[in-house]
Amino acid sequence: MTPSAGDLVVARVDLLGHHQGLQLWSGRKKNLFPGDEIVVAYGNRYASSQFEAIVPKTLGPCQLVAGGGVAAKALTWHNRIARGPTLITPVGLLLHATEDRPVNLRDYALEDLGPLSQPLPPTIAVVGTAMDAGKTTSAAFLVRGLTRAGQKVGFAKVTGTGAGGDTWLLEDAGADPVLDFTDAGLVSTYLVSLGEIEVLLEKLVGHLTKSGVDSIVLEIADGVLQQETASLLESERFRSIASAVLFTAQDAMGAVAGSRWLQDRGIPVAGLSGVLTASPLQRQEARAATDLPIFDRDDLAEATTATKIMAWVEDQGAIVGGRNGGSDFAGFADAADESEGPSAEASAGGGSQPGVPPL
Repeated sequence: MTPSAGDLVVARVDLLGHHQGLQLWSGRKKNLFPGDEIVVAYGNRYASSQFEAIVPKTLGPCQLVAGGGVAAKALTWHNRIARGPTLITPVGLLLHATEDRPVNLRDYALEDLGPLSQPLPPTIAVVGTAMDAGKTTSAAFLVRGLTRAGQKVGFAKVTGTGAGGDTWLLEDAGADPVLDFTDAGLVSTYLVSLGEIEVLLEKLVGHLTKSGVDSIVLEIADGVLQQETASLLESERFRSIASAVLFTAQDAMGAVAGSRWLQDRGIPVAGLSGVLTASPLQRQEARAATDLPIFDRDDLAEATTATKIMAWVEDQGAIVGGRNGGSDFAGFADAADESEGPSAEASAGGGSQPGVPPL
C-alpha cells in the first residue's frame, strides 16, 4: 500500500537522530528511546534550517522529520544537523474500525462554513525572509499588545509543518481561538496546491470570524520565495482577506529585498520586525533603506502601538480592493529609531513607502 499525506501510522523508533522527542497533544515533550512504538502521520516537509522531506512511496523504513510527529523520506537537511534524522520503521497504518481505509488527519478537519461573511475583522499577515526570521515571536507579541488593549484576537498559522510550539506560544500570548492548517486536516502545506491552501485559509479565517474576534493575526511560514508562500501571497483570495503584512527578517538586506518584493506586488507593509531588531545597527540600516517603521517585540506588546498598527491595517482595506500599498503616511519611527541620528532623519524625508502613521 502506498501511504498518503495525513495517514496515521504506528512506527518503531530504530535510531535516534535530530529529533529525540515527540510533542504530545497535552504540550509535554515525550523523550524517545530505541524500540518505542509511536503514532505519527505521513507528511511532506520544507524547512530550510532542518529538512526537506516527502511522503515515501512504500511502508518501508523512513525518518521522523518533525517533533510534531511527521514521518517522511528525508531528502536533504541542513549541515548543522550532524546526527541526521531519527530513523523509524512503520509497523502498520491505523485503519478505521468500520471502513477499510487508513485513518487520516483530514477525517478530523473543521467543518466547512461556506463563503466568508463580510466585512472581515481587520487582518494582518506576518511573513518573513525564511524560517527562523522571527515570524511567530512577532505575531505573539503583536497579539499580546492587542489583548492588552482589550481586543479579542484570533490567530491562524496558515502554512508550515505540524507542531505544537507555535500555537502554544500564541495561546500563551492571549490569542483565542488559535488555529493552524492541521485543524483544516493537513499535516503540512508543502507540495499542496494553491487552490487547497486558499480553501484552508478561508476555512481558518471563517472560524476565527465566527468566534467574534476583533482582529485577526495570520502567520505564513517560511520565506516569501518559498513556492507555496509566494503563490499564496500573490493570490487574489489571500489579498481579499489580509489588508497588510508585517515583515520579519534576520538582517537589513533581507528586510530591504523582502519588503520590496511585497511592495512590487502591491502588498502594503505595515512595518519591519523579527531577528534584525536585536541589532541597533541592523535597525538603522533597514530604516534608512526602506523608510518603514521598525517594531521590536516590546514595541508590539505595547497596547498603543499594537492598536495603531491594526487601525492602519484596517484603513488599507482589502488588498484587491484597488489599494496597492500606497499611503500618505511617511512612516512610524519608534523611540529607538528616533535616537539613531542622521540616518533615521534622512530616511524619513522621502515618505515614499507605506507605513504606520506617527503615534
